[in-house]
Amino acid sequence: MKMDNKTDVAEFLLLGLSEDPKLQPFLFGLFLTIYLVTVLGNLFIILAVSSDSHLHTPMYFFLSNLSFNDICFSTTTVPKMLVNIQTKRKSISYTGCLTQICFGLIFAGLENCLLAVMAYDRYVAICHPLRYTAIMNPRLCGLLILLSLCVSITNALLHSLMVLPLSFCTDLEIPHFFCELGQVLKLACSDTLINNILQYFVTSVWGGVTLLGIICSYIQIASSILRIPSVGGKYKAFSTCGSHLSVVSLFYGTVFGVYLSSAATLSPRKSAIASVMYIVVTPMLNPFIYSLRNRDMMGALKKLISRISSFC
Repeated sequence: MKMDNKTDVAEFLLLGLSEDPKLQPFLFGLFLTIYLVTVLGNLFIILAVSSDSHLHTPMYFFLSNLSFNDICFSTTTVPKMLVNIQTKRKSISYTGCLTQICFGLIFAGLENCLLAVMAYDRYVAICHPLRYTAIMNPRLCGLLILLSLCVSITNALLHSLMVLPLSFCTDLEIPHFFCELGQVLKLACSDTLINNILQYFVTSVWGGVTLLGIICSYIQIASSILRIPSVGGKYKAFSTCGSHLSVVSLFYGTVFGVYLSSAATLSPRKSAIASVMYIVVTPMLNPFIYSLRNRDMMGALKKLISRISSFC
């Protein structure tokens, strides 16, 4: 029976990363491990920041928000994939698919905004150190987080609501491990021109503005660092933003890699595999980047672990 409109669609099929039955146990173990490391690593960052008064600064406030967002970002996609692998089912309900699209866009957009906000924080800290406390006050920090969240939610709701009027045909197979907006639009029988224009326009403008803000911030930071006379002063200034620069490079590098590879190969399955890097791997690596390159964070984590050990 042909499915003429959205009310007939009960579920979509997520084809995942591989249909080889022999690979499923390996994929389950791999992604379960990555997910647990992601959740525990980012949770330790949040607990360390909240428990150590020395880390109650804007930089670590934004870092704890980034860690919480990374947990949510991974939780949006990975658990459903693990359930499908374990139960040997590929289905996801129509409502579940739209929900996954919405929350995936929220947390991806919030990650984008938080990286730009953190770049601005580092710019103020290095270029205007004497005014840092006055500029990056708790009120401004809270407003920046609230604004980022509002923009991300508005963007996600806009795209998600635009999917509701679409009709879908009998082919409901999504060659991905989660409901990715672009792949869902390809399954629609109705005209998706406005959806595609909106998707590419918002992604280009929003992503371009935040990335431009990050680049401008680091140009100013680099200019200020070069004017520092001592080598030790330059190293200390650079070390305060080295971790954030690494995370920015990892996130945007993998995102651009996904879209460039998908455009070059035109293979949805290869694009899905590439998407693992910024959706699954990047949130797992962020805690290690910030903790291993930061003495204050390492000290706070050691104190936290010792407290947990004493209770056990």
